[in-house]
Amino acid sequence: MNARFVLLLLLVGPALGCATIGPGKVGVLWKSSGGTQDQVYGEGREGVWWGNEMYVYDTRVMSHDEVLTVIAVNGLTLKLDASVRYRLVPSEVVALHKEIGPEYYPKIIEPVLRSEARRVIGQYTPEEIYSTKRDVIERQIREGTRAKIEGHHLALEAVLIRNVELPDAIRAAIDQKLAAEQEVLKMRYVLEVTKARAEQQRIEAQGISDYNRIVTASLSPQVLEFEQIQQLGKLAESQNSKTVVLGPGAGNQALLMNSGGVGTVVPPARHRATPTSTIAPAPVQAPTADTGERARDVQGNPGGS
Repeated sequence: MNARFVLLLLLVGPALGCATIGPGKVGVLWKSSGGTQDQVYGEGREGVWWGNEMYVYDTRVMSHDEVLTVIAVNGLTLKLDASVRYRLVPSEVVALHKEIGPEYYPKIIEPVLRSEARRVIGQYTPEEIYSTKRDVIERQIREGTRAKIEGHHLALEAVLIRNVELPDAIRAAIDQKLAAEQEVLKMRYVLEVTKARAEQQRIEAQGISDYNRIVTASLSPQVLEFEQIQQLGKLAESQNSKTVVLGPGAGNQALLMNSGGVGTVVPPARHRATPTSTIAPAPVQAPTADTGERARDVQGNPGGS
């Protein structure tokens, strides 16, 4: 029995091969008697008879680096270092194998990518390509390439521009312009902050002015005098030494201090009681002839006796 099994292996072994399908990959079997099979083989080992062949495709996301030579809108030639991320559609691997084959990248993706890169880059200036529009350019190249490879069983993930090579003079001029623009933005920000602070101070001053106007309108001389009396009264009750400064005006209060430090507030003169005692005026005598004669003598001889 063992001899027969060994003999069978010796006869069949050379005609039976083995194909290994690794992680993230699928296999498509081609038979000499039937061509490409519709079955997709998953990960593992598969036996392959002599004359047949197993094609293994990677269905994971793959990356490919490209150096793209393009021309800007002003006619300047540029070189772009780009990376392309793509993958196969697992359910369409058999169709891909039949229609395109394993060399799908140089046949489909690469020429379409170069064509779209030239078309998109030709719409922008070197400055925009170098700095301000790189994200927009990447998106336009990706969308244009994706639209043109649709239906070829491929999925484009991203197109990334890693570097833009410019002549040294152009690069220096762009760097200087960008630095100047940043300085302008900085000064504009400083001006906006200064204006905001000035507006804040103006609003605060307007609020204080409105407050003072309202308070002033509500203060009458009687109210001020009453408040003065109240404060002087509190000051008189204090045991500490005091210095009272009274402004000009007939309505000022007088503060009288006794030896014990107790003060007495004396109201203004207009609020004091009128004295009850009066002094009668001296009687006025009528002028006589003798009096008139003396007056003439004084006028005529002012320095004599």
